[in-house]
Amino acid sequence: MAFKYAYKLSLTTFLLSRLSVAQVPGTNPPEVHPKLPTYKCTRVAGCVKQDTSVVLDWVFRSIHTVSTNEPCKTAWGVDRTICPDQLTCSKRCVVEGMDYYAAGVSTSGDALTLYQYNRGGTDAGSPRVYLLGPDGNYVLFNLNGQEISFDVDLSELPCGENGALYLSEMQADGGRSTLNPGGANYGSGYCDAQCPYQTWKNGNLDAAGPYCCNEMDILEANSRASQFAPHACAGNDCDKTGCPFNPYARGYKNYWGPGMTVDTTQPIRVLTQFITDDGSPHGTLSIIRRKYIQNGQVIASASASGDEIRSDGCLTGEEVGGFATMTKSFERGMVLAFSIWNDPGQYMHWLDSGDNGPCSATEGAPSYIQANYPNARVIFSKIRWGELDSTTSNTNPITTTSTTASGRLTTKLSSTLSTTSRATTTANTDFQSQWSQCYGIGYTGPTRCASGYTCSTLNPYYGQCL
Repeated sequence: MAFKYAYKLSLTTFLLSRLSVAQVPGTNPPEVHPKLPTYKCTRVAGCVKQDTSVVLDWVFRSIHTVSTNEPCKTAWGVDRTICPDQLTCSKRCVVEGMDYYAAGVSTSGDALTLYQYNRGGTDAGSPRVYLLGPDGNYVLFNLNGQEISFDVDLSELPCGENGALYLSEMQADGGRSTLNPGGANYGSGYCDAQCPYQTWKNGNLDAAGPYCCNEMDILEANSRASQFAPHACAGNDCDKTGCPFNPYARGYKNYWGPGMTVDTTQPIRVLTQFITDDGSPHGTLSIIRRKYIQNGQVIASASASGDEIRSDGCLTGEEVGGFATMTKSFERGMVLAFSIWNDPGQYMHWLDSGDNGPCSATEGAPSYIQANYPNARVIFSKIRWGELDSTTSNTNPITTTSTTASGRLTTKLSSTLSTTSRATTTANTDFQSQWSQCYGIGYTGPTRCASGYTCSTLNPYYGQCL
């Protein structure tokens, strides 16, 4: 997912879901999606530029009444006096557009930059965005018998951070309806294999419960560690571990990092191929294969047998269908997501510490990161997908589609970011009882637990006294 933690304790974004009210779009500020051209490729015709952009997830947005600008949500969820049900809430409230620059999101050409902290390092922004097509729907990816490649710069991403590019089987329209007219255009409809609890599923206030969906983590990484993993689901039962391929965890301790075989001080081209049993886009997924390219050279795999996850070697997801389930998910189409986040609960140890990486037990603490790496960021660029062996050839021509748009945000984010009106977590001296919320982006209630209990963070948006 990427807003999930690898044994991934996150029942992801409980608070995210609690703040997702599906209302009519507002215009203060207007929603202007940063353009991010991507490329669809074939071996014969080369790569064709796509008219794509990114949209920020719904949780970051202001939602207020039409008449009085009173917030329609509180630190605890929806204000039920304003929003007793979905129909009433959609009539009374609007969801506003975003200042992407202030939220830590910017594009320049075909590059996307995500900053962990907005406001020059004083606010844990952790932005998450999705790839949007010119029709206002999410772009759907079917990668059976296909590949995807991109460049990534992780040089400014320390221990404890996660720059993630992944796929989730969200609805293409983000749950757009008469009561949720914004839909994908306003970043609604998130789901993943960590089954985030949603008070509003796809913008429907009256459809509460866990929102599980198939997920393919193509890259979860920082400058010290990386992994990729599939996560299949059957209903509300998901393979949350997902057979991850982490070079360090598999014994290749000098493969990924500054100055190592894959040198994270330089941009890396990441190529992921989804091989089917018959070699065609119509077969069943059987191998997920990874290759890295730097300075025009394909880097030798960490493993002598290749850096890959095979259907016959991935047993953790058999009860939910494993690779066969992922095959069907790709056939239906999955949404491309980008995120950056850190881990207040586990310090990202599941990714980069102990058996999983070289980071110490404490340097992944968000407080340490904020003090020492206030400009932590990740840059994704040159996103291409299509036929096998079509996206990384130096001789593969790139042509441009005739559809273009102007007036989009393409300003590169500076080291000092402008302010945003989004609420931040503030502590006070009250104490919370067992099971009560005590942490989360946007949460403003008590952050201390009663005697005998500890504030345990499940994800950047929700922690509770346990």
